[in-house]
Amino acid sequence: MLTLTPGEATLAQLETLWREGTPARLAETTGPAIAASAARIAAAAQGDQAVYGVNTGFGKLASVRIPPEDTATLQRNLILSHCCGVGAPLDIATARLVMALKLLSLGRGASGVRPEIVALIEAMLEAGVTPAIPEQGSVGASGDLAPLAHMAAVMIGAGEAIYQGETLPGAEALARAGLTPVTLGAKEGLALINGTQVSTALALTGWFRAMACLRAAIVTGAMSTDAIMGSTAPTRAEIHTLRGHRGQIDVAAAMRGLLKGSEIRESHREDDARVQDPYCIRCQPQVTGAALDLLRFAGQTLETEANAVTDNPLVLSDGSIVSGGNFHAEPVAFAADQIALAVAEIGAIAQRRVALMVDPALSFGLPPFLTPEPGLNSGLMIAEVTTAALMSENKHLAAPCSVDSTPTSANQEDHVSMAAHAARRLGGMTRNLAVILGVEALCAGQGIEFRAPLATSGPLKRALAAIRAEVATMGADRYLAPDLARAQALIETGSLVAAAGLEMPA
Repeated sequence: MLTLTPGEATLAQLETLWREGTPARLAETTGPAIAASAARIAAAAQGDQAVYGVNTGFGKLASVRIPPEDTATLQRNLILSHCCGVGAPLDIATARLVMALKLLSLGRGASGVRPEIVALIEAMLEAGVTPAIPEQGSVGASGDLAPLAHMAAVMIGAGEAIYQGETLPGAEALARAGLTPVTLGAKEGLALINGTQVSTALALTGWFRAMACLRAAIVTGAMSTDAIMGSTAPTRAEIHTLRGHRGQIDVAAAMRGLLKGSEIRESHREDDARVQDPYCIRCQPQVTGAALDLLRFAGQTLETEANAVTDNPLVLSDGSIVSGGNFHAEPVAFAADQIALAVAEIGAIAQRRVALMVDPALSFGLPPFLTPEPGLNSGLMIAEVTTAALMSENKHLAAPCSVDSTPTSANQEDHVSMAAHAARRLGGMTRNLAVILGVEALCAGQGIEFRAPLATSGPLKRALAAIRAEVATMGADRYLAPDLARAQALIETGSLVAAAGLEMPA
């Protein structure tokens, strides 16, 4: 069980929850603030003053007053009418992360929900009742309204949920788990669907995957450098401290450590006819390091957003209930666009390293397409073509989403962030990148083996052993698709990075 403290949850905690399916609950210290804000909302619902979403309609209908006896109907209608999501459901791990993020937001004690609402989300996480949340339908403005409504629908006994591998009606899923639906009180439906939790969860999963790929790219890039007998001089520390960017300095240091002790490197340190390596080898710290800086900044943004209160209106510390705009997901959209740029560029430079290794005119003595019998065998020729296709796809997908906007809700919500699909595209982009890096690992491993009897460094020997545990050295041509899939898994699971012993702080 993971205990979350609102305002203090870390990226590491959220990644553990996502990767391991750990149940989560709020720290007990959150109870008084939650109860106090709920009492303030209950009093407002009975009062004469119009309070948005408490005793009024929603959006353009905010001027319509709702009598106290219709409070429960108002909130239930809100949830049901907003269940307009389409497309495939979010995977279970991401949907559970959405629920945990909603807990963090409600736990700040500014949303006005009763403790029973928080308790049901906690119980659903513990019991494994996961709402089926369609991945499309949010413009990331007045919160992720449609997808979050599908989450809330299960809580009131509607919608659909996945339980023990089955997709069931929400009420049935709750009943099988021994849980009871809630009847929503004033503002509680609005608190559940107003917020950036779906956009943020999708962006976080993209960030987790992107960071795993970046670490792997440092390992595969170091392997490629040794495979083509590249120089380590461009990784010298002073070069990078003279420029001063933290990511560049860190990547150069990591590459120095990975390549230290390589017999291949020492064999051509003197009398090498080449003066400089191509940019895809020489400029790895500058490019991958810049991507690391961008990902670090995006990670900070997403950690802040994960701990944020993003519904509306909010119960402030003086007891006032005030409408604002925290539901607007512009920070998440920007972060998602930054992650997309980093992913595209990591893949672009990695693909050039793959192209370098398979080209006998550039690979410094490696056989064409890294096969021992070129001509009879095509070797890794088309694996390189696949990386080119995926690199190009990622370039198109990296176009910014945050600059797009369209007015919705009768012009009440007249500027939107598009954060949800900005973040959703990261899943496909990072899978593409993992394939590119997996192919690079196969090519670099093959290239290093062609340098025998010269050996690579200790860390890269271990990385090569991890590759060979999954994918045999390629001699004669064979059916390659399973090899690419296994290499992709080495990247996505972090196994290659772990084998090399690389530690790269977020």
